[in-house]
Parts: sequence; structure tokens; C-alpha cells
Amino acid sequence: MTGTVHNTEGRGYLATFVGKNGRFAVLRVHPHGLVTVDLQSCEGEDQSQVKDLLNALEEKMKVLLHSNIKRTKRLPALLRGAEVDRYWPTADGRLVEYDIDQVVYEQDSPYQNIKILHSQQFGNILILNGDVNLAESDLPYTRAIMGSGKEDYSGKEVLILGGGDGGILCEAVKLKPKMVTMVEISFIQSMVIDGCRQHLRGTCGDVLDRLKGDCYEVLVEDCVPVLKKFAEEGKMFDYVINDLTAVPISTAPEEDSMWEFLRLILDLSIKVLQPSGKYFTQGNCANLTEALSLYEEQLGRLCCPVEFSKEVVCVPSYMELYPFGGKRSERREEGT
Repeated sequence: MTGTVHNTEGRGYLATFVGKNGRFAVLRVHPHGLVTVDLQSCEGEDQSQVKDLLNALEEKMKVLLHSNIKRTKRLPALLRGAEVDRYWPTADGRLVEYDIDQVVYEQDSPYQNIKILHSQQFGNILILNGDVNLAESDLPYTRAIMGSGKEDYSGKEVLILGGGDGGILCEAVKLKPKMVTMVEISFIQSMVIDGCRQHLRGTCGDVLDRLKGDCYEVLVEDCVPVLKKFAEEGKMFDYVINDLTAVPISTAPEEDSMWEFLRLILDLSIKVLQPSGKYFTQGNCANLTEALSLYEEQLGRLCCPVEFSKEVVCVPSYMELYPFGGKRSERREEGT
């Protein structure tokens, strides 16, 4: 390989190397002693040869540095530009490589990109705007946001906000409720429903085949005016399950609108919740402690006092712990 040494203005040592077969390498020696070597090779190259090259390089470095190496670490190769993208970030910004082998569905709406990808471990995975939403393996998510099996839904009125993957609706109708009303965020989510109906059957079963059943109805319209209408009409629910969006990860100005939306949904949901009713929602990655604390602060600013509790669940396809919360209204009814 042909090498070129670059001027780093006293900030260590930097060299690049180019080979005739398309290989490209970057060698960096940092002032504090860290030595990094990044090797790029082209698709179709014999990976056993690449492995042999790295082994030889590691042994050569030990000789050159007189075995004065505290530790070495070799990272797996990143595959760039592949037809199927295997790399997706966690909520707290860590990069995860999934065993994804197929794109089974992809659509672009005016507001979001919708993908359903197949994973060998997790089944089909719904990804919205680059965020892993739910996989067919993720029943723990659905159980947690419904109260982890501790609630009695029989004969109850249930309102689901969001939930276009159909997982919550599918599990709720099994529990013999009086009625389940599911309201999506806008007509755009009909594209999510269509995709999940076809390719996320392990999550939604056949419940999305019809938008209306014996004990459920799916309203594909904006949930905010629907909630306001329910409040004006005095329609009340025993359970409200909010699956619209996770807690925003910061209070940065660009996320102000998300916090405002979250507070609006919280206030409207409390207004349609029975005095003894319960409100369930997702949180965000357990590592995002500041965001979760900020959300808890919002609960003290609602139109009435509430009690709340939370639990942390491992959602398989998220590869991280995720908190879920439940709130019980403490409103007192006036009059006779």
C-alpha cells in the first residue's frame, strides 16, 4: 500500500495508505498514546485475507512498540451502502447492528418514512423516521403499556391514542372490554396501519383487517380534535393508553413543540378519564434520566392532582431498558 504522511500541526501522527485492490487505511497516533487503524475494503474482497492482514498488522505493532501495549481491541466491520440497512440507533444514541436481512415494506408519507424490516431474531420490525418502534418479538412492550397484566379490562371503556401497529388493540380485545376506541394521530398513520396489517401479523393478528369490530373501532383521524370532542360530550373512559410518542429527550428549543404536544395530550386525556380511571404511557430509554424527570414534572402541572407509578421493562428489539408509567386520576366529582 502507498502511504502518505499528513501534517497534524503537532497533534500526533496521521498517515493514509491506498492499495491497488481498493483498500484504504488510516493510521492515527494520538499524543496520549492511543493508536487507531481503520481499514476499508471493497465488497467482494476475500474477508479471510482481510483478517490475515489485520492479524499481521497487530503482531507487527507489538514488535515495533516492543510489546509496550496495555490493551488492544478489534471492532467488527461496518458494512456501508448495503441494500439492506442493518444499523439503527438506540434512544440514547448508541449504534446497534441488527440481523436484518430483508426490507419487506417501505413507504414515504409527507411527514415520515415508514419501513418494516425483517430480523432473524425479532421478526418484522416497524421503523418510523429511523426510530425502531416495535417488532413482532416485543410483547413485553405491549403488556407493560397496558399495566403488565395487573388490570381488569373486562366490561371497561378503553381509549388507545396512537398504536398504529395494532399490538395494544390486539391484546385489549382479548380481555373482553365493553368497547375499545383507537384514535391515530392523523390520516398519515393509515399507511402505518396498512403496512402492519400486511407485515406485522405477529403483533396485530387479524385485528386491523377491519377498522370496526364487535368491541372496537379504529378512528383514522387527528386525535386532538377527537379528544376535545369527547371532553365536550362528556364521554369518559376507564383506561386511556397513550402510544403516540416517547418522552422528548431534552428541553432544546427544537423540541418545545413536542413538549407542548405532550402536555396537551396529557391534559385532554385526564379530562376524558373516569375519576378512578388510569392512564398508561411509554417513557423513553432508561438511560435518559433527565428527560424522564422532566416528564414527571409535567404531571404536577395537570388540571387535577394525579398519583403515578412506573416500571422498567426490557423490550427485545430495543436492546435497552424502557420505562412505562401509569397515572391514576384523583378528580372529585361535584354535585349529586
